[in-house]
Amino acid sequence: MLNRVTAVLLLSLTLITSGCGASPMKTPNIKQNPNPKMRYEITITIDGAPGPFDSINGYVMYQVENDDCVPLQPGSGARLAPEKSMPVTFTREVSGSNVFKGTLYTDLMQDENYFGLGVCHWTVGGTGANLNLGKIVFSSGMSLDDVQSQKPLVTYFANSLFHNPKMEGGDTGTIRTAYVAQHPNEFFSVTLVTKKDF
Repeated sequence: MLNRVTAVLLLSLTLITSGCGASPMKTPNIKQNPNPKMRYEITITIDGAPGPFDSINGYVMYQVENDDCVPLQPGSGARLAPEKSMPVTFTREVSGSNVFKGTLYTDLMQDENYFGLGVCHWTVGGTGANLNLGKIVFSSGMSLDDVQSQKPLVTYFANSLFHNPKMEGGDTGTIRTAYVAQHPNEFFSVTLVTKKDF
C-alpha cells in the first residue's frame, strides 16, 4: 500500500509539472468537513515481533472519486483528481501491550464545487499503519472495503528484516501463504481491524 500510494503521488507530480511548458492547474483550498460523522476506531495488534519499534503512525489517503469535477490539464489533457493524506495517531492501549488504537473518519474531507465544474465527492482511497524501525518501514494497509467490512486484516513480515542494518525503505509484507504457515517462527504479524462508531 505504501509503495502504491507513493507511486501514484509521484506520477501525479510528474504529470502536473509536465506538458508543453504550460502552467499546471492551480490547487484549490481543500477543506475538511466541519462535522464528520462516519467514525471508525482502528486497532493494530502486533504479534511475535522480535523487538519494539521506534514509532508507529498511520495515514488515511482521501481522493476525489468523480474526476469530471476537475478541469483538464493544459498540454496533457489529463484530469488529475485531488488527493489528500491525513495522519492517524495511534496510542498504546495499555502500557507494555502490543495493541494500539486510533480513529479515522471516512467523511473527513468536504464535498464541494472546488473548480466550478460541479461538486467533487471525496472517498477513502486507503488507510494503514507504518511501523518504523531505523531506516525501514513495515507498512500494513486497508482499502475502504476492508474498513467498512470491519473484518481483521493480517499482514506477515519476515523477522530477518527486523534488525538488519542493510535494510531501508518500505516493506508491505505478505498474506498467510503456505510458506508462512509452515515457518511461523520466521515471521511476525500485524493485524488491522476497524470498528464502526456512528
